[in-house]
Amino acid sequence: MSILDSHDVNQKANSKMEYNTYELLAGIDALQIIEPQEDCFGYLRKYVDVAKDWWFGYFGYDLKNELEDLKSENLDGVNMPKMNFFRPRWVFVLDNDTLLVHYFEEEFNEEEIYSLVIDIQKIVVPEEKKVNGLDIKSRITKQEYLQSIGQLKEHIRKGDIYELNFCQEFYAENTPIQPLQTYRKLMQLSPTPYSCFYQMGEKYLLSASPERYLKKQGLKLISQPIKGTAKRGKNEEEDQLMKENLFADPKERAENIMIVDLVRNDLSRTAVKNSVIVEELCGIYSFPQVHQMISTIVSELRENVHFVEAIRQSFPMGSMTGAPKVRAMKLIEKYESTKRGLYSGAVGYITPDGDFDFNVVIRSIQYNAEKQYLSFMVGGAITMQSDPEKEYDECLLKTKAMMKVLKDQGIS
Repeated sequence: MSILDSHDVNQKANSKMEYNTYELLAGIDALQIIEPQEDCFGYLRKYVDVAKDWWFGYFGYDLKNELEDLKSENLDGVNMPKMNFFRPRWVFVLDNDTLLVHYFEEEFNEEEIYSLVIDIQKIVVPEEKKVNGLDIKSRITKQEYLQSIGQLKEHIRKGDIYELNFCQEFYAENTPIQPLQTYRKLMQLSPTPYSCFYQMGEKYLLSASPERYLKKQGLKLISQPIKGTAKRGKNEEEDQLMKENLFADPKERAENIMIVDLVRNDLSRTAVKNSVIVEELCGIYSFPQVHQMISTIVSELRENVHFVEAIRQSFPMGSMTGAPKVRAMKLIEKYESTKRGLYSGAVGYITPDGDFDFNVVIRSIQYNAEKQYLSFMVGGAITMQSDPEKEYDECLLKTKAMMKVLKDQGIS
């Protein structure tokens, strides 16, 4: 099951609404599942070409090892497959006030469709039920985090990298939760335009992502990386000041612009010559917990290039790696303590016409119900101007909604 919810972003002034297609999109039940162990992008390309249908799924961060001479050997408590896609029996498309249902069976079963709509409504509309609070731990101490930032800045000083996205894990063991209920509470607290609920058997992703990785609309590709974060103000005047300070902050702008350059380079690999354009640089957008600095880069895909190749050539997204990308990913493996898995990957959909839209998996809870292991990771861009204490505080800011949902008297 995959439920992708934009939370009425098309009806809000503070949004890139021209690039949002649906209010809510859900794929239910699986006619076909693909979960390859190698040549994942090639495998996906073959299957989407054979069955020109809707596909829902994700790309895990560790697919990087197929694309470059890299490895992932850190602790993995969730054990998500590196890729999972499924062809759904039912697709529900909500666009403003219209619900469109695509279904596989030739015979129309009105009662079954109604039952499925009610099931989806139960996910979106909260139900009160008490669950005990959780004991959430940090995988590394604050001192270890600060020490790693210092070491990464030394790599920057030596010229190994210009910027690196460094992340840490928060986790809970032997933890029974109700994933749907937890997701509903997270969406109440932090509704975002690229949120999703994704279930594969006993494994779940509960995502409140504000970031788009890549969208294809005809031959147009759109990437909207986030780099730059500020907390919300206590009142309207303070909130406006926070936005203005974020827009003017030289460190935050440098972070964003470096990743914009990386994305431009990634898109150019599959683009028509001279078609890569920065439509917006360092725009400021507001979300329930934070303000974010977002840029928009577009390109035109060459007609002889398969759309899966456009994903392969730009994955993983630069906002979650750093620059230069390969060197940054090697240092991520060295200094982080947890295998990212689905975190820093992308969840989304592919249409029968070969269009697609994928988010960046951040502000997200991963949960393995069989192991009763819960995990979420947060991080930020490290540059030469980074203040380790401020970077740590930014990590805590990004955990705010997830911590509140999981710890404040449990999930009710």
